[in-house]
Amino acid sequence: MVTVLGILLAFIAINAFGGGSYGMMSPKELPKEWLEGSPFSTFLIPSLILFVVVGGSHVTAAYYVLRNKNGAYNAALWAGLVLLVWILVQVTIIGFVSFLQPLMAGLAVVVLVITTQLKSRLG
Repeated sequence: MVTVLGILLAFIAINAFGGGSYGMMSPKELPKEWLEGSPFSTFLIPSLILFVVVGGSHVTAAYYVLRNKNGAYNAALWAGLVLLVWILVQVTIIGFVSFLQPLMAGLAVVVLVITTQLKSRLG
């Protein structure tokens, strides 16, 4: 189960790095209408947040979990919470625009459930 958690965290990190990189390039395929009602006029800042905060927390947690480092489960819990908050804020601001939103929210919940189970089992 620990390996599954580590791989899941790494998968989410890769997804966040990819999405963040893509958004920072401001491609024409990203509708500017999504930014209406948000504090942003371009995708740069939200993409940086996705890349650094969401991706960074998940790659860190994946490393800690897969290397069995002290604090691994706390890092995984924080990463799961970061992703869940990211998706909730995103949907609140821009609405439902992609199948990835419920998918990533679901994966955040899976991370939280697995981490909680492992943490309670291992102390």
